[in-house]
Amino acid sequence: MAKPNILFILADDMGYGDLSRFNGGLSQTPVLDELAQQGVCLTQHYAASPVCNPSRASLLTGRYPQRTGSIDTYDHLGGERLSLRERTLPDILRNAGYATGLVGKWHNGTIGDAYHPNRRGFDEFFGFRGGWQYYFQSRLERDGHRLSPDGRYLTDRLSDEAIDFVRRHQKEPFFLHLAYNCPHFPITAPEQDVSPFLQTGRFNPAVSTLYGMIRNMDRNIGRVLGALRQLGLSDNTIVLFTSDNGPDFGGNSAENSLRRFNCNYHGSKTLVYEGGIRLPMIVRWPDGLPGHHHLDAMVHLSDWLPTILAMCDVALPQDNLALDGWNVLPVLRGEGGRVNTRRFWQWNRYYPQHDCNAAMRDGPWKLILPFTPQPRRVQDEELDRRLRETPENFTTLTAAPARAELSYGPPLPAELYNVEDDPAESHDLAGQHPQRVAAMQGALYAWFEQVEADRRQCPDAIFR
Repeated sequence: MAKPNILFILADDMGYGDLSRFNGGLSQTPVLDELAQQGVCLTQHYAASPVCNPSRASLLTGRYPQRTGSIDTYDHLGGERLSLRERTLPDILRNAGYATGLVGKWHNGTIGDAYHPNRRGFDEFFGFRGGWQYYFQSRLERDGHRLSPDGRYLTDRLSDEAIDFVRRHQKEPFFLHLAYNCPHFPITAPEQDVSPFLQTGRFNPAVSTLYGMIRNMDRNIGRVLGALRQLGLSDNTIVLFTSDNGPDFGGNSAENSLRRFNCNYHGSKTLVYEGGIRLPMIVRWPDGLPGHHHLDAMVHLSDWLPTILAMCDVALPQDNLALDGWNVLPVLRGEGGRVNTRRFWQWNRYYPQHDCNAAMRDGPWKLILPFTPQPRRVQDEELDRRLRETPENFTTLTAAPARAELSYGPPLPAELYNVEDDPAESHDLAGQHPQRVAAMQGALYAWFEQVEADRRQCPDAIFR
């Protein structure tokens, strides 16, 4: 059999509850619903982080994000950079004869030529290097050449490019990473996609617009899948769809709140509760995987690098850095095999804190060290906005704050949940299982020290 193509579609800030098959029809995602019906729909799939670029770094490397140096979202500080010592999935596939392309969001190296997607394994890049972009006046580039905004809606424009990539590379194996900005802020969508939700009277304007963004993306995914079908590529193309982290509920007013159904999971983006890290995942590959079923095995975003390489019969380079991800292809095929049910998460701004917003899964048990009050410099929010509007003005990194300038809040008591029995994390069992809490907390701290020591050895690490 010819080597399969890979189309990895990544949404931004999209949770389980944003798919209409999981929310009782609140949203409109017929294309993704059908894709889930045709393929394997994973029910315990986890992001590598509750925020975007660390998760993306883990997907690209098969390693915990802390090891890769990509730990914070402020790209003007450089904390989102994927260390130059890391080898990426597209780099490995390109060396195995694949044409590789990234369409959409990068956010693993915004400033510095060495961190450009074309230098990290992607033959072609069309999109934006930072954490987000405007939808109707997008500042994009093609392989390092700046493009002027043309007024087209960003999701439409990215989908056009994806279709063009597929058509141009239909005669050779390809890896296309289609990384949408949707439904990340700024929350805006074409009126025809928003009006069906406003007219119901069930949603505030913000949620109506966000559902309109998702409706538009779903339709565009249908266009890309249609191109595969028209070219006779559907059966031997591995199509994967997931998100980088859970939904952003942002906004404080009733009109601007983005709170919406998320399968009753606790928390959202930025938090290590299930709502921040448990994500939809769909895999369809008619020539290589049995479809039409759900899979409850626990799978982590880092697992996809070794799994995709196994699907493509491409060996991991012998000198590759050690992976945290596992090959779960036998599990996807129903042939037995094992998954790693012992996983870790941690995220906060600037310098990582071992006892803040950290979590561990150990089988059915999940330990949470809650988010504590965090410092944030006002100037970083402003610089983040300016970088989206005038990326050409940012050629060097902004100085990061010194650790001594920042004041972190005291740690909060640990929480313990049995997420198999209580996926909503509504019953804290820490008081009933003090020995389990102590053991898991010790394991979490040991993991943190290991990955942090690994990160600090990166020659280009920020926030040492």
